[in-house]
Amino acid sequence: MSFTDPVKNLKNLNLHDGLIVADMGAGSGAYTLAAATHVEPGGRVYALDVQQDLLARIKNNAQAHKITNIEVVHGDIESVGGTRLKEKSIDVAIVSNVLFQLEDKDGFIQELQRILKSGGRVMVIDWTESFGGLGPHQDHIVTEESAKNLFEKAGFTLLNSFDPGDHHYALIYKMP
Repeated sequence: MSFTDPVKNLKNLNLHDGLIVADMGAGSGAYTLAAATHVEPGGRVYALDVQQDLLARIKNNAQAHKITNIEVVHGDIESVGGTRLKEKSIDVAIVSNVLFQLEDKDGFIQELQRILKSGGRVMVIDWTESFGGLGPHQDHIVTEESAKNLFEKAGFTLLNSFDPGDHHYALIYKMP
């Protein structure tokens, strides 16, 4: 079940040919696949996750849809250098339903700062609540206010917020 629409939400990023995108904690790859079609033929999307089976699924889906600009990367998004991406190599990072899962949020922010180009953008989408057994446990929810504090204390500038769908919030930040 999905409450957010990746294709609709990505319109808020104005993706275009040539951009380099990192889907941080790519999961099922819904954002990876949608972003790949926006940045082709000259752009690339890195699908980052710690779960090999999910990365294999993304790779298989990309092949089935004849999408050739996706690279799956087994890596740790919570530690500096854990993604193994080059410094200042990413134009846009997608962080969808990831914050509530992070144990080391500061390490995650530091890795984002390391890989994002100056002026790079981050789209953050996460849960506003837990309900009916769906979504994260209420104790793990990262509120919109907490997310803003996390990014703004690290020097990111809020560019926009929008409604990404039921039970979620969305923020777009710019790297200094």
